[in-house]
Amino acid sequence: MTAASTTAKTRARSGRPSRKGGAPPAHGARRRREFTTRRGLLIAAFMAPAAVFVAVFTYYPVIAGSQMAFRNWKLTDLTDTSWVGLKNFRDVFTDPAWGTVLANTAVWVVGSIVPQLVIGFALALWLRRRFRFRGVYQALVFFPWAISGFLIGILFRWLFNSEFGVVNDLLQKAGLIDEPIAWLADPHKAMVAVLIANIWYGVTFFTIMILAALQSIPDELYEAAALDGAGKARTLFQITIPYIRTTLALTVLLRIIWIFNFPDLIFGMTGGGPNNETHIVTTWMIKITQQGDYGRASALGLLVVAGLLLFATFFLLATREKREVRP
Repeated sequence: MTAASTTAKTRARSGRPSRKGGAPPAHGARRRREFTTRRGLLIAAFMAPAAVFVAVFTYYPVIAGSQMAFRNWKLTDLTDTSWVGLKNFRDVFTDPAWGTVLANTAVWVVGSIVPQLVIGFALALWLRRRFRFRGVYQALVFFPWAISGFLIGILFRWLFNSEFGVVNDLLQKAGLIDEPIAWLADPHKAMVAVLIANIWYGVTFFTIMILAALQSIPDELYEAAALDGAGKARTLFQITIPYIRTTLALTVLLRIIWIFNFPDLIFGMTGGGPNNETHIVTTWMIKITQQGDYGRASALGLLVVAGLLLFATFFLLATREKREVRP
């Protein structure tokens, strides 16, 4: 009898499995299951306060507020909160300002997202390079993101002031204009002013996200492209952009949703005026709420949520990566 067979028989008598195979003992599996269950309960206990907080302060107000959209809910007469069905939605669509607000929202989103993406991408490519005081430049570029949007609006309202604003002063000294421009009082120039402010404020977000994605690209890809004789433009469109395509898509999606729901800056600069020319959907909703018509404001809020959900779904489907199915 060999030593190996003797060892195997000894393990068989003692109930221990051999190293080459055999099922583990039942009490070991039970102990692992108990440990997993205990660990799961511990994780649930730690997550419970956050879940309760979100449920109470986010989901419950959303559900409770949604029913206002189907009721005659006005602060001027709280004695009549009867069910009115889709009346509030019809009032939103038939409001004379609805067309202007929708057009302003489209201009606000598209006019902000495109320059922010282009400038943020360029800054991220520049900051990826190694040079002296790069950390200082990164801090200066990232700093605006730490400031409140409403505060940015107040700051740019002062910059674009027609009487003592810095913008008019610089343009006059450069000889580009002869007299001050009423940026925030002119219906045709107010949207330009708030767009400039939002572009300046939002470039930081794209720079941060794209720079983080660029730093994940292996240097070997650029070295191989250089050996193949690829120029900067070819390297950008065939290596850099395809490699960070997913990050770009998600960043654009998040920023579009953010800009769509970003009334702070507009309220700080123009308050939606003049003549509703800078009102977007969310600022208009706040204005309706200030007028006391909570039913119509809730209906508009539900339309915003539904529109953003549909847009996010179609955007993710259109930008998802196509993977080859291999047998």
